[in-house]
Formats: sequence, C-alpha cells, structure tokens
Amino acid sequence: MNISRRDLLKFAGLSAAAAAVTGCTAATGAAPSAQGGSSKILGKHQVVIIGGGWGGLTVAKELKKIDPKFDVVIIEKNDSFMSCPFSNCNLGGLKGVSLSTLTHDYSQAIEKHGYGMLTAVVTGIDREAKVVHTSKGGVGYDILVLAPGIEYNYKGQFPTWSDAKIAKARRVAPAALIPGGEHVALDRMVKNFEGGDIVITVPKGKYRCPPAPFERASMIANYLKQEGIDGKVIILNETAEIAKGAAFKESWKDINNGMVEHRDNCRIVDVDFDKKEITYEQTTYKDKEDVTGVKATHTIKYGLFNFIPHNMSNPVIAMAGVATTQDGFKKVKMATSKEKPVSFATATDPNVFAVGDVVGHAIPPSGQTAIWSGKECAKEIAHILHGKSYSVASALPYKSANVCYSMVNGNPEEAIMVNHEFMVAGPVIGSKGHVPKGDEAANKFRSTALGKATHDWYKGAMRDLFN
Repeated sequence: MNISRRDLLKFAGLSAAAAAVTGCTAATGAAPSAQGGSSKILGKHQVVIIGGGWGGLTVAKELKKIDPKFDVVIIEKNDSFMSCPFSNCNLGGLKGVSLSTLTHDYSQAIEKHGYGMLTAVVTGIDREAKVVHTSKGGVGYDILVLAPGIEYNYKGQFPTWSDAKIAKARRVAPAALIPGGEHVALDRMVKNFEGGDIVITVPKGKYRCPPAPFERASMIANYLKQEGIDGKVIILNETAEIAKGAAFKESWKDINNGMVEHRDNCRIVDVDFDKKEITYEQTTYKDKEDVTGVKATHTIKYGLFNFIPHNMSNPVIAMAGVATTQDGFKKVKMATSKEKPVSFATATDPNVFAVGDVVGHAIPPSGQTAIWSGKECAKEIAHILHGKSYSVASALPYKSANVCYSMVNGNPEEAIMVNHEFMVAGPVIGSKGHVPKGDEAANKFRSTALGKATHDWYKGAMRDLFN
C-alpha cells in the first residue's frame, strides 16, 4: 500500500519533505500478521498520539510548546475535526451557529504548533515492539498516548440485535456523541422535523459528557419553539440521575412550558425502527429504601429518535492490551506509586499514557477536562523525555479544573454551568462539582452572562487548539 504525497506531508507536519524524517528512524520489515494493516514501517517518533480530539490535540500542542524539538505525531482516522462540545447549540438553532462552527481543518493546527499528523485507521498495537499498526503502515514510538475517545456498546446492551439492526440504529437514530457524520445526520433530522415527539435516551454507566443529553433536550425544545413546530422532547433516562439536575429542571419548568418531559428509570427493551416504536420498562420506587420497585412496560411512538446507547472505551484500548476496569465501559487503569500517587501513565505500561474519555480517573468527561488532563499529561511526558520527574499531584488540588457550560435557552441566550475541583483521591484524580446560581439577584441557575460565557469559552478553546 503506497502512502500518498498528501498523506506524507500531513504526517510530517509543518516541515518540508526533506525534514519529514527528522528524528524519524526509517525501518523496514513485516509486522506480525495478528496486528493487521500494512507491513510497511513508516518511521519512528518520540511521542505518538492516537486520536485527534480535544485531549490528543492538547497533548501534542503542549509538548511542542514545552520543547519545539520534541518529535510528536498524531494518528487520526478523520481528515477534519468536529467538536462535540457546543454542538447542541447548533441543534438549538442559535444565531451564528452552524455545522461549520463545529468543524476545523487539522492543517491549521499543524501549521501553528508544528507536530505531525497521519490520517489513518489504527489496526493494531504491538507494545513489545513499540509499533502502532495502521491502514497506512506501522509507526514506531518511544511513548504512546491513547486518546481515542468512545465507541457505542449496542451489542452489550442488546445481545440479540443483529449487525443489520445495529447499523440501522446508527443510521436512522444517530447518537451524535462521536464527531462526524452522525452529527450531520441528526442536524438534518432536527431541521427537517415537522412535528410530534422527539425521544432522547440517557444510558446508565459512564458516557461521554453527562449533561449532553439534557442540554440537547433543552436546545431541541428551543428550536421547536423558535420555529413554531408542534411537538415535545421526551427524555428516557435509564437512571434517575440528571447532571446539573436542579438547574436543568428549573429551566425546563420556567422556559419550556411542558415541551421537555423527563422520565426516569427507563430501560430500553426494544426498538422497531420501521414502525418508529420504542418499548421500555420503567421502574417506580416508593421511597429511597425501596430497592426493588414496581416495573411496568410501555410502548411509545416517536417522530425523531436520538438513541444514545451504552458507551464503552474505543476498541483501540483493547488493541493496546492495557488493564481496564471490569465495568461495561472498560476505563484504563492508571499508574500509581508513592512518588507519583496519580499519573496519566497506564498501570500496565510506563511508556503508554491515556487521556480523555478512557482514563480511569474519577473526573468528568468534558472538553475542559480533556484540556486540563492533556496539559498535565504533556508535562509528565516532557519531564520523562528531559530525564526529569514530575508528579501530577503537585498540580492538585486544582479549583475550576473543569468548567462546563450548558445552553438552556435561545431567546434570550441563557446557560447554566458546573465547576469541578480536582484533587488526589487515593490512586486516582477525584473531583467535586458545584452548580452555582448564574443570576443571584433573581435566584436562578441560568443567566445571559453564562450564555455569553458559553460562546466565549468555545471560541477561546478553538483559537487555542487551531490558531
């Protein structure tokens, strides 16, 4: 398989073709067949990052900022970046926000920060040989960073569903928690919606961005109201938990006038995508002491379905063969020692690090968390490359490590927020969140100031990553 000149230039990053192999030891030889992909070895780099999302881009940028001589390459399957954070504002029809607002050209970041990028699919990881195998060939590394994001666990949630049914679910009821085509599809479906019930599911267990489904419900309700479309948004939550719960409930009551309906403890039993019917089992509990509850099965029709299934770590984590937790998500187990009580290195391999959704730390998955953890991971790696020691614990506790905004209204634009402090919590990084009142005078969680802050935060993050 030949690598095109365009891919080679992307792989080399900012440098000219002659400099593309600087710090890259060329090698040849067949990769083990079990690893898949091409047997051609493209080269070796000091740091290879799998995943060009918020976390991966931050690690790469910060490493080059610390030492421009570091040889850093990102392997990313997509040829452009699309943001999940802030994407619900597009669904809400907010002025000046579109799919193009969420999309960025990776070449901007390459030119600005000077790392390399290979557009390819990871097909295997050989930690003994320190080679990542891809659809374009093998890439050697000294240090590997896993930042691949999530995958959906349809099979775990619905063992009897065929591959064809799962493929149809992805097509006609896109989850839109993974950047790319499913965001485009959901945008099309919302913008073409003519009326009826829109159903959004909330899965149990760890999933990407806990407030996302609830913000999405608020924004889609805003779009329906804005366009004069007769309908409502029904949230089928597998648990009773609502991230920023009091703040969302306040906005649904004050703003949405019955257009957002939250139903808790609803387990999806089956979906008929042709009839547009959802069958779910809802458990009702008498009080906090009642752990059994009363179960009732319901079937409802929908006009549009945003089906968010159970989440799991991206298959790249399994390819890496690092130890993971026993839950359905399979978070990466993180290293810990007396010298470094918390770390972004994996417990399995000191040369393999993890950031973003897959980390085993007890911190909320969000864009801001990815930025904070990416910076700390980069410091840790940079010290190793410079022959020094660094402990992430020295940066803790850290107030406002995660500041997460959720837009709840479009006219006027109002948002709510949560502020997390990160701290050492045994062998992991823990967190404690606080949802402040955005408008203390009116005793409300939401405010126009937080609405403006949501825009400013996103614009600032994009400038930082790409410009």
